[in-house]
Amino acid sequence: DPLMVRFLISLSTVLLAATTVIVAPAPGADSPTLIVEDWARQPEGKTGIPEGWKGQSWGSPKYDFRIETQAGRKMLHLKSAGDSSAIAKEVKVDARTWPILQWSWRAVTLPKGGDARKSSTDDEAAQIYVLFPRFPSAVRSRIISYIWDTTAPVGSVFKSEKTGLVTYIVVRSGPGDLGKWLTESRNVLEDFKKVYGEAPGEDVGGVSILIDSNDTRSSAESYFGEILFRKP
Repeated sequence: DPLMVRFLISLSTVLLAATTVIVAPAPGADSPTLIVEDWARQPEGKTGIPEGWKGQSWGSPKYDFRIETQAGRKMLHLKSAGDSSAIAKEVKVDARTWPILQWSWRAVTLPKGGDARKSSTDDEAAQIYVLFPRFPSAVRSRIISYIWDTTAPVGSVFKSEKTGLVTYIVVRSGPGDLGKWLTESRNVLEDFKKVYGEAPGEDVGGVSILIDSNDTRSSAESYFGEILFRKP
């Protein structure tokens, strides 16, 4: 899918060129956590691209997103109907100090027939990308994507057929946990070492959330809660 390739290239280019956005709060190295997004400051009921995030510069994303509160939890509600919508936030995180990426998510509808192992079915209800930007971004940036896939088994690690910049790690698969709020923790530093055979020589430069169902021409629905980096 050339559209996905274009998004990832444009994302890494933007993040390399942009002034660093400090994740909130802006603590010193002794802080145990770095909050990327908890949605608390987002206006209730806001639709489209959330404040502080960037949209993609290609295709026809619907951005069927909405800020909601359920049972005291504020969240981003994402829907996709045959489209692909991605948002990105610039951050600067030293993965050696804060190596654990932690997030909560809830999948409701998985794209029918989705399987990230094939470019023709590369649709997921929920994806969270971690970008390690390197110049020139179009060929050297490194991106790890944690996904909830419809078909690919949990624990699978494989390169995207659409772009060599992305390596997928399947965190959840199939409908078994649909409708449940789940909190995930991944050691990004260790995952990076396993994927690339070395420690990252650069900081995390951005985090992206994506939902898509364009390849399978189906639909998808999910939620994202708090996203943060923390110490072990």
